[in-house]
Amino acid sequence: MSPFTPTDRTRVKRRPQRAVYDRAQVYSILDEGYVCHVGFVVEGRPVVIPTAYGRAGDQIYIHGSAASRMLRSLAEGIDVCVTVTLVDGVVLGRSAFHTSMNYRSVVIFGNARLVTEREEKLEALRSFTNHVIPGRWEEVRQPTDQELAATTALALPLEEVSAKVRTGGPIDDEEDYAFPVWAGVVAVRAVTGEVTPDGHVLPGIPVFDAARLKRFAR
Repeated sequence: MSPFTPTDRTRVKRRPQRAVYDRAQVYSILDEGYVCHVGFVVEGRPVVIPTAYGRAGDQIYIHGSAASRMLRSLAEGIDVCVTVTLVDGVVLGRSAFHTSMNYRSVVIFGNARLVTEREEKLEALRSFTNHVIPGRWEEVRQPTDQELAATTALALPLEEVSAKVRTGGPIDDEEDYAFPVWAGVVAVRAVTGEVTPDGHVLPGIPVFDAARLKRFAR
């Protein structure tokens, strides 16, 4: 896969050594994340909305109620900025100034496209469902025409994109190494918890295997 070409908006200027334009690495961050933040301006005011998403090839899909102000606004083709951030660790420096986090983040600029064809809308919902729970789309009931009509799906092409990644320990000043405080990295991991049925599971249905959520088993 060819790397992303930096633009004036996506070129990382602060700590450029942390910039990532490699497409495969960017996609791996997007595929591991659950929630994106969608930023746009409506009626002269900035708005940032968190929402789930799914990736299919070189675009991401977001969806929601046809009554959603965010989706109605983005469907008009206004500029949008979408971000995804994963926190991998808390970095404890010997000074407050060098206390930090290890992270992987992606920033996407562009204009969303309203998905109108039925088959692509189904593909958008499939990618979203299987992004959250791999293989779930193939297990559950498919959407009815009424449910599809009540759902808006938008596609955002992955064209103007960059990532930024921080790894490693604190970068302390030389004179601070003698300061008597612990320094290093505390890993941050999301893990699954107890699997609780909803009370209407049919007899004989096996308990959902939380190991399918592989992103929690890093």
